Amino acid sequence: MSIRIIFLILFCFGTTAIQAQEKGPEILWDNYGVPHIYGKDLQEQYFAFGWAQMENHANLMLQLYGKARGRASEYWGAAFLESDQKVLLFDLPGLAEYIYRNQDNVSRIVLDAFVKGLNAYARIHPNEIADSLKQVLPVSAHDVISHLEKVIGLEFLAGEDIYYAAKAGSNAIAISASRSASGNAMLLTNPHLPWSDFFLWFEAHLNSPGFSAYGVTLIGAPALTMAFNEQLGWAHTVNPIDASDRYELVLHDDGYLLDGNTVPFEKKESEIRIKQPDGSIKVQIFQREYAKQGPVIRKEGQKAFAVRIAGMKNTGIPGQYHKMAAAKNLGEFESALSMLQIPMFNILYADKAGNILYLFGGNIPIRAEGDWSFWKKNLDGTRSKYIWDQYHRYAHLPRVVNPPSGYLQNCNDPPWTCTFPPALNPDNFPPYMAPHGMHFRAQRAMNLIRQYPSITREQLIDCKFNTGMESADRFLDDLLEAVKMFPDTAASAAARVLQSWDRLTDADSRGAMLFTKWFDKITGNMFRIPWNEEKPFSTPNGLANPELAVKLLAEASEEMKREYGSLDLEWGAVHHFSMNGFDYRANGGPGQYGIFRTIDYFAGPDAKKRAFFGDTYIAVTEFGKTTSAQVALGYGNATQPGNRHSGDQLVLFAEKKLRNALLKREDVLNNLEKKEVLDKP
Repeated sequence: MSIRIIFLILFCFGTTAIQAQEKGPEILWDNYGVPHIYGKDLQEQYFAFGWAQMENHANLMLQLYGKARGRASEYWGAAFLESDQKVLLFDLPGLAEYIYRNQDNVSRIVLDAFVKGLNAYARIHPNEIADSLKQVLPVSAHDVISHLEKVIGLEFLAGEDIYYAAKAGSNAIAISASRSASGNAMLLTNPHLPWSDFFLWFEAHLNSPGFSAYGVTLIGAPALTMAFNEQLGWAHTVNPIDASDRYELVLHDDGYLLDGNTVPFEKKESEIRIKQPDGSIKVQIFQREYAKQGPVIRKEGQKAFAVRIAGMKNTGIPGQYHKMAAAKNLGEFESALSMLQIPMFNILYADKAGNILYLFGGNIPIRAEGDWSFWKKNLDGTRSKYIWDQYHRYAHLPRVVNPPSGYLQNCNDPPWTCTFPPALNPDNFPPYMAPHGMHFRAQRAMNLIRQYPSITREQLIDCKFNTGMESADRFLDDLLEAVKMFPDTAASAAARVLQSWDRLTDADSRGAMLFTKWFDKITGNMFRIPWNEEKPFSTPNGLANPELAVKLLAEASEEMKREYGSLDLEWGAVHHFSMNGFDYRANGGPGQYGIFRTIDYFAGPDAKKRAFFGDTYIAVTEFGKTTSAQVALGYGNATQPGNRHSGDQLVLFAEKKLRNALLKREDVLNNLEKKEVLDKP
């Protein structure tokens, strides 16, 4: 063999080796559209995470980033003007610059790699993206930060103070080794959000040397926000935290009164470019005003209203979530929590050592006076003492570790009822920390858990899919007795249906719709015994006015006949899980009735009501010798047109089933839909 041939062979071999080294992260897509990502380092892992989100949700993500940039009107027209005004009023682009400049190293690694993955997908697959959305490209790290600020700050934390009461919730249960039949701690993760827009979850499995975590994130976010690894896991629920306040200012001259003085507003203006129907651009000047309390959201006569939001300058949200997912034990996990970069949310936790934890998390302002109800009202904007600028430290927050009961729950109720016997005394915390009370859904959770002195994973799953109504168990017997006391033809016919009802909201349950019609008419002052902190799971109880209750049942009966022509229509005849051509009779209902299987419905143009809010991602994780989990993401893991995983898991919701989370590579390969090997970032 000549030297030339040998050289060519060596050259070709070397070139092949170099090319192989250039290959980057691997994505194994399972048959539910979940990406299992394997990277050689964190940069590769989060690069592939950005790529995978774009592959399943590119159109939605680019619209969200365009809105967070404050240029949606320029891209898509005047319908987005209000969105742009809100983004600019709270100066999200400016905040994003500050946050990016001051990030910790881990947050920067996560964010930069994620953004590279987003743009790499868009560059290589331009035909997969709608033409109207390509103008948002390339996405910057600032866009992703602005999006996080918009979702967590303006929507979750301050939505009620700015413009509306945000619709968000969740269920979560943690079972310690002492309460578990297997001796293994277990965790139920069950967020409740709308089934659209920025509220959607993306399910993924991330792997790199020394790191492996499975869970979900909100679309467009760069790190898993609820997850588990081999050692531990956590769930979020929306907590009743007051970390946003609305101040009522008194206008005077060209400013506002503060401590007896007239203070001028800080004034700024921005140009908003608005795309017209003919494609031309109209420029509108947007005037903004700021008080010491915060941005002025509106003026009414001689008053103005300003909003102050906690945690808007937090610089380490991606880094904290990464450190939570990387933790190997309770100590490491709490070290991550103590960063307090996530400005809200309860956390329920369980681990392989059998521990469980509850934290009422977030940036809670330190206030000199006032209780919860005081701070939830419009505040006196003429007094500077109500302008806070410091937050409670981690050690000050309501927290429970390994309660004697062996379980923790939260269904968006205050921290004081997270377990029983109570482990937290509200008198040990400032009165503004959290409210008191326990709604029916949280009571349902408690009563479901408490029936099992030692609970199995199968029983925990049964609890999750339990469609019974706490309100029916509490009041139906009294209602049926009241009908006997005050006979009425329409009410008696309704009572016969309710007498045979199974008290569930399963698809074939007859009577549930009638009961909800009646219960919607009941007000708090109609309970004979109001809620009592000493009996949190059995009050309120009784009917204060049985005769009126019967009258309302007769009205509900007439409404049922008028709307549906029947009193005993099956729940599933009206309520449906529908999406992308999939359609199934539904089960579960609104949490206000005390239904742990929480689903809200909207009325369509036909006779059906379709699910649009409630159960989204469900995970039941057991931390045994080998950690295992069963999961479902009801609306599926994709929104891109043509992706078959939009709505493909609705059948699981309809059948009240979960699927096995694929945690081992060999299991993924046995359920493989496709494999992608990306170029090195």
